[in-house]
Amino acid sequence: MNTQEVANRLVELCRKGENMQALKELYADNVVSKEMPGAPNAIVSGKDAVTKKSQDWYASVEEFHGGEISDPVVAENHFTCKMTMDCTFKGQGRMQMEELAIYNVNNGKIVEEQFFYSMPPQ
Repeated sequence: MNTQEVANRLVELCRKGENMQALKELYADNVVSKEMPGAPNAIVSGKDAVTKKSQDWYASVEEFHGGEISDPVVAENHFTCKMTMDCTFKGQGRMQMEELAIYNVNNGKIVEEQFFYSMPPQ
């Protein structure tokens, strides 16, 4: 798949709520995932570790109230999407979040993802 096809498939799966399937299907074994500095698991490497990070995040959610992902914007081997989420987190209450996700694609697989968002006050 080229970058546009990977981007379209990621958006399709995320809109269906199949984010873990997207990770399984579209991510390279050596993928690197980057969060904002100071966030838990700020940099995670390897598909298994990224999968665990995602599973841990989902486990921290008590209830999903809604979310959206924009159409992708592609530039050569990168693409970006805006994601919004409305979630109640265990022990933290309800939060509305928005972030930009930037992906790097190589040989038809996502090799890097990086998320940009405002950190909640500590």
